[in-house]
Amino acid sequence: MTTERLSQTKSLAVALALVALGAGAGYWWANRMEISGNTANPPGAAAGQGKPLYWYDPMIPNQHFDKPGKSPMGMEMVPKYTDAGSESGGVRVSSAVVQNLGIRLGKVDKTSLKSGLHVVGSVVYDDRLLEVVQARVEGYVTRLNVKAPLERVRRGQPLAAILAPQWLEAQQEYLTLIDAHSQGAAVIREAARQRLIVLGVPEAAIRAVETKHETNATTTLVAPIDGVVTELGVRNGAAFMAGASLFRINGLATVWVNAQIPESRLSVVPLGSTVAAHATAWPGTTFKGRIIAFLPQVDPQTRTLTVRVALDNPDFRLSPGMWVALDFTAPASEVQLVVPSEAVIVTGERSVVIVAGEGGSFDVINVTTGVEQNGRTPILSGLKEGESIVLSGQFLIDSEASLTSTVTRLKTTAPSSTATQEGGQ
Repeated sequence: MTTERLSQTKSLAVALALVALGAGAGYWWANRMEISGNTANPPGAAAGQGKPLYWYDPMIPNQHFDKPGKSPMGMEMVPKYTDAGSESGGVRVSSAVVQNLGIRLGKVDKTSLKSGLHVVGSVVYDDRLLEVVQARVEGYVTRLNVKAPLERVRRGQPLAAILAPQWLEAQQEYLTLIDAHSQGAAVIREAARQRLIVLGVPEAAIRAVETKHETNATTTLVAPIDGVVTELGVRNGAAFMAGASLFRINGLATVWVNAQIPESRLSVVPLGSTVAAHATAWPGTTFKGRIIAFLPQVDPQTRTLTVRVALDNPDFRLSPGMWVALDFTAPASEVQLVVPSEAVIVTGERSVVIVAGEGGSFDVINVTTGVEQNGRTPILSGLKEGESIVLSGQFLIDSEASLTSTVTRLKTTAPSSTATQEGGQ
């Protein structure tokens, strides 16, 4: 057993030594081929580009060296020439490389974009339709017709019958002056009528005194509008003080929808823009409305702003608390330069577009962009109408120095190896 184990150990040692020897030989051969290749045909030398500006490692393009050799990373450095396009951000790529990289081109168009946005919001009451039935004098309720909140009422529907001593006294005073024909009676009679109005006596009760020539101990309060009783401040037989709110009624002819929109999209939907809303409760029904306000406060967590939309509410179909989907539309913008959004590279510090020139040349152009809409981005500055731009593969071109050296090496090698190296970056 001992002899057999010793034999196995020796075999394993020999195998490891052979592997190490092969790896070392392979490294020496690859290094020799790389050096010989770069020495014999340095990038740019065949093109007659003159004396290099500096040498650099393609993996670390920001480090410059004044002579060739190996970089601290162990890579063979390549030269940078004056006409390589590094100063302007341009590179030159052969047609074979363009095809292998899958680079697609497009055009800078001049057109008008139609603004739009899709969000979800919550329905609330339209506060502009709120009516308060308030007591201006003391009294108590003798009969309550609407006995629960959130009941729907119609305009003119009885709400409650109340007894108010001051109302009764003022009606009796007005009644005595109705048939008076003495000098100055008309002026006093009109003053008595105005007193009834100031005290809050309903117009119907005043006309009843004028036509029937009699007063009523109780006065009926009626709903001033169609809507929902959102607040019930009294009960049957309860007394109330002057200034007490007896009923709060919210109209439902229109409702508000509050929705959150990103602050970056605020310019897409200006004030007054038309809105189409759809509710899951009413499939197939479109509710029309418009933006009436932007609430002046931005949520610091979500960076959103509340937009208030007024929607028409036929047949009172929409109720507060419902969720609706809003489609904002605004008038088409003025004619402007537009590119597909995929052509724009946003780095955080700048936005660039790769412009394709003649003979396979590409330039990195800084641009100022507008708000992206439906896959297209407005260009405020940097491009001209009709210019050819790169739609895909532009990230392989934007790397300026490092990519310039890569493309230069690719031009001296086979297209198949070119595609492999670019894909690896």
